[in-house]
Amino acid sequence: MTEATPDFDAALPARDALAVALARAALEAGPEVMEEYERAADARTKSDGSPVTAADERAEAIITARLKILAPRIPLVAEEAAAAGKALEIAQRFFLVDPLDGTREFIARNGEFTINIALIEAGAPIAGAVYAPAIGRLWFAGETAHLVEVPVGADLPDPSAWRRLKTRPAPAALVALASRSHADPETEAFLAKLPIGERKSAGSSLKFCVIAEGNADVYPRFAPTMEWDTAAGDAVLRAAGGIVLRMDGKPLDYGKIGVGLRNGGFVAWGDIDRPHR
Repeated sequence: MTEATPDFDAALPARDALAVALARAALEAGPEVMEEYERAADARTKSDGSPVTAADERAEAIITARLKILAPRIPLVAEEAAAAGKALEIAQRFFLVDPLDGTREFIARNGEFTINIALIEAGAPIAGAVYAPAIGRLWFAGETAHLVEVPVGADLPDPSAWRRLKTRPAPAALVALASRSHADPETEAFLAKLPIGERKSAGSSLKFCVIAEGNADVYPRFAPTMEWDTAAGDAVLRAAGGIVLRMDGKPLDYGKIGVGLRNGGFVAWGDIDRPHR
């Protein structure tokens, strides 16, 4: 039976259907990424000093083609095209694509890299998909957030296999997540002020997803990020009941064209009441 195509140009509320479409696009890119992973693809250095591999480029081509079929009128910003000099084009609604988040983790071969796709509406992520092909796990969210096990090359399973995600109330001793590749003194100073009982490290946008699952409570990030790095994980966390706040206490926003879609510092929380205690 042919799947109905969600209407990306329609008014909300069909956000969960949009999220499923993004999830399928991320799954479609999985084999391209893993083919390069298995043969230990060489990395090059971009003009900003960050690494890029053929996996980034192949995945971006797959995702871009799929989204242009699904929603040809919605602007799309993808990391590698932007790095190559393509002008940033956004609108009230636009896509953000990071075809391989955690390229350093990809190169280090620790499996902690993800394929990220998000749909932004009025500055907020309203649907997103995060696929970790090396571990076969997919997180996706619209109105609701879900986790499902999907091996590379497999289709999205029936909804009966989806696990609904919900963040947890903050415990007395928090579990904090920190970037595996981007530790900094500001993060250490921030965490020192909190009742941290355990610290975990994770790469890429997996940190948002761990909090969305209820397995951690806080993730501060003060080192530079781009909007495509955070949007999909942010969508999952918000739909699970969490929040990502800028340092002024407002939700992390998207479409910051004046600063080239760069994020400032932010803190992701599982318990939305925790920042106000």
